[in-house]
Amino acid sequence: MNIETGILLISFVISIILGLIIIPILKKLKVGQIERNDGPQSHLKKQGTPTMGGIIMMVTMILSVTGIYVFFTSTGRADIANKILPMLILTLGFGVIGFIDDFKKLVLKNTDGLKPKFKMLGLLIISVAFVIYLIQGAHLGTEIYIPIAKIYIDLPLYIYIPFAILVILGTTNAINLTDGIDGLSSSVCAIIVTTLTIIGITLDIQEVSVFGSIIIGAILGFLVFNLHPAKVFMGDTGSLLLGGVISGIALYLKMPLILLVIALIPVLETLSVMIQVAYFKKTGKRIFKMAPLHHHFELSGWKENKVVIVFSLVTLLLCILGLVII
Repeated sequence: MNIETGILLISFVISIILGLIIIPILKKLKVGQIERNDGPQSHLKKQGTPTMGGIIMMVTMILSVTGIYVFFTSTGRADIANKILPMLILTLGFGVIGFIDDFKKLVLKNTDGLKPKFKMLGLLIISVAFVIYLIQGAHLGTEIYIPIAKIYIDLPLYIYIPFAILVILGTTNAINLTDGIDGLSSSVCAIIVTTLTIIGITLDIQEVSVFGSIIIGAILGFLVFNLHPAKVFMGDTGSLLLGGVISGIALYLKMPLILLVIALIPVLETLSVMIQVAYFKKTGKRIFKMAPLHHHFELSGWKENKVVIVFSLVTLLLCILGLVII
């Protein structure tokens, strides 16, 4: 058993155990899902299902990375351990912002949650700090890999920095929009992170393969409780966290453009919202029965499980394609 497999299994077990502990606490605190009256009617029965379940993945990551850090440091591989920390900080930073938003909405009963300008400011500050780390701390430069062409291009600093920040914020928003059906976002993200981890293993970038393995285990453990009918939802705590994970690893690998292929489902979810809003403002009519895209298929008669299976299979095929073209 290689180290990545062992790490994944340990992370998975930790996630399962934490799920068994945290979900009853969320129930006791009555941290329940609030469903929209104008959404799919089948979702109304989910009202009250515990959310903020992203805490399960967040704590799993903290415990697993701490264990790996101690292990690697004690075995003379402190350099790898230190390189994992910035990716963890980006991820946890986004998760904390999502947690504050969820906490205000669900615990403090403030329906507005965290004000959008403060939310965006927090995400922006963390994104800028991570991008600066990539350039100055990790000395990765401003290269990005062009799939299919199989070449690297060196972007000017004034282009790379805003581009990288846009990748982080755009990916996070896309994952957030994908989170709307039991098990959808977690299934899609597990496949995407697995692909990025495989790329890390192929390129022998151990900090990515180790961190990715921790994330895969954490997501799969959470997915046990998140599959239909979900016992817990991830909330913004989880969706922002996973957006940080995916964008952070992609940038670390210098492969943000590969997300246009392997994360096409979240990209389409985002585009469906943008198209719907723009078209409605212009004509007063809707292109989709409801946006994001997964709700359109629901209202077209698809069961939740069918949407999750089809979207996950499409993501799997796209990820295989992504591995072929890099």
